[in-house]
Amino acid sequence: MPAMPVARKRVTVHTDGSCDTNSGDGGWAFLLRYDGHERARSGFERGTTNNRMELTAAVRALEALSEPCDVTLVTDSRYLERAFSDGWLDNWQRNGWRTADRRPVKNRDLWEKLLELTAVHGVSWRWTRGHSGQGDNERVDTMALNARRRRHGSADSR
Repeated sequence: MPAMPVARKRVTVHTDGSCDTNSGDGGWAFLLRYDGHERARSGFERGTTNNRMELTAAVRALEALSEPCDVTLVTDSRYLERAFSDGWLDNWQRNGWRTADRRPVKNRDLWEKLLELTAVHGVSWRWTRGHSGQGDNERVDTMALNARRRRHGSADSR
């Protein structure tokens, strides 16, 4: 008799990125929730962009999972969410990592890392409006902003 497949953990992740366009200083943050437990982290990078920080937050969150999980990833970045939900990534790969106007895709290294990680984890992408009072989104927004302003990240496990 074949072994029964083990159900994967269902994890909810909230991510956000922040960047000061004048200095190029950026911050990213994520909040993982599973079965009443949570883990939050943030980080700082120099010479970056807001989109890069949004992608970095998602990468760091998925890297933080110690086993394959079913993940609902909530982001306020349409760029990140639509790349997966609207097939942008498939088109970019099919076009040799070029956009519809034939320019090289920005942040290709992070997109490729996200593709690796989404091959391990089952990820459902959800968009939420930023700065609209959604508690977990506000929390990661504040964490990313603080990491950028303080120029270092944090670990916040509860």
